[in-house]
Amino acid sequence: MRLFRLLQRHLADPDSHHGSIARGFLWVSFFVLLGKLAGAGKEVAIAYRYGVAAEVDAYIFILNLLTWPVGVWFSVLTVVLVPMAARVRQTVPAELPRFRAELLGLTVLLGLALAGLAWLGMPWLLRSSVTGLPDRTLSLAAGMAGELVPIALLGALISLFSAWMLASGRHANTLLESVPALIILLAILLFPDGGAGPLVWGTLVGFGVHLAGLVALQSRHGGVEAPSFVRRSPQWPTFWPGFGVMLAGQMLMGLAVLVDQFFAARMAAGAIAELSYANRILALILGMGAMAVSRATLPVFSQARLALSEQVRRVAAYWARIMFALGAAAMVLGWWLAPWVVRLLFERGAFAERDTAVVAEVLRYGLTQLPSYFAAIVFVSLLASQGRHRTIAAVAGVGLLVKLAAMMILTPMLGVNGISLASSIMYASILLLLLLGASGGKK
Repeated sequence: MRLFRLLQRHLADPDSHHGSIARGFLWVSFFVLLGKLAGAGKEVAIAYRYGVAAEVDAYIFILNLLTWPVGVWFSVLTVVLVPMAARVRQTVPAELPRFRAELLGLTVLLGLALAGLAWLGMPWLLRSSVTGLPDRTLSLAAGMAGELVPIALLGALISLFSAWMLASGRHANTLLESVPALIILLAILLFPDGGAGPLVWGTLVGFGVHLAGLVALQSRHGGVEAPSFVRRSPQWPTFWPGFGVMLAGQMLMGLAVLVDQFFAARMAAGAIAELSYANRILALILGMGAMAVSRATLPVFSQARLALSEQVRRVAAYWARIMFALGAAAMVLGWWLAPWVVRLLFERGAFAERDTAVVAEVLRYGLTQLPSYFAAIVFVSLLASQGRHRTIAAVAGVGLLVKLAAMMILTPMLGVNGISLASSIMYASILLLLLLGASGGKK
């Protein structure tokens, strides 16, 4: 009751950092819930239509390869751009339009470069023995690769506009993240006999509509300028150092997803799909907590640093404890509900009872990462708001090494379950290192 009354008081106080975080957390959680429900509907349709067939393995394999650099780009922009934009708005707000235009130009060039690299490099990768995919899955992946290449450019632009909306303290971008899932769901329902086509074209159309929605929302607030391909803004010298360090760190963290995929590809056919189905349910829980709290805390920490920097660490510690407790509660509840949830969502059509048992077990192992992951996100926001990008990058690198070591030990014993458990070990080590980093003072 005391905690509830304290939260009520903070919510009623417009100047309370706790209140700002709580309000942001509630709004983002609501939007994330809607988005993840759309994603769950898409996964139900995929499970019904394809089960753990080779089409799903091939689609997920190509999609993860193409969206990995896009995810890194978004993570770096979020961590670097949000604190930077808060500072510029309070000091030289007239500089923002020029910097936005030049950053948009850079993003267009980056997206084109990623698309070109994927177009040239994907066939070589699929012809090599690196993937370990079965022949049928490999053939399907080769057919999808060229068609899905445009999402590299679309994803880069989506990441930029989402980061700018987050930097402005608006959370509608979180709701728009559900658009691709909804369109893929519609494609599968409307074209049930289209082979892998509904997955491919639904993804392309979904990314396009997502980008159009972001541009429309951003333009309403005067935040869309024509792209500029020069670098004349005085903000670039501030942007590049943090960007470079965070790029290295996020690439390392992003590699964790690809590492999972390549380990699973060398197991029995369907292993990638089994891991993916479990991760989709896990993503719903992670999104409700981690995405919500990171998007709620980072703008608040960034603004507070300019005024009440000594108070920020206490606020972060308070929310880290809350998120760890929420993560532990979600882990216990999720462990108990895992078979029922998997059965409810997926067990129909081509998804059999045996698939339910396997995916539920993978999910249970993955749930052990929740407490550490939730708490770690708060400390990442704190360090990012302080500009301590080197610390974040170093922690990410160590975490990836821990994950690799854990996977080499666990996957021979536990199979796909070992991949999930290795993620939990990685996040536990990251939380420990972030605790040490957060107590180490300012940059």
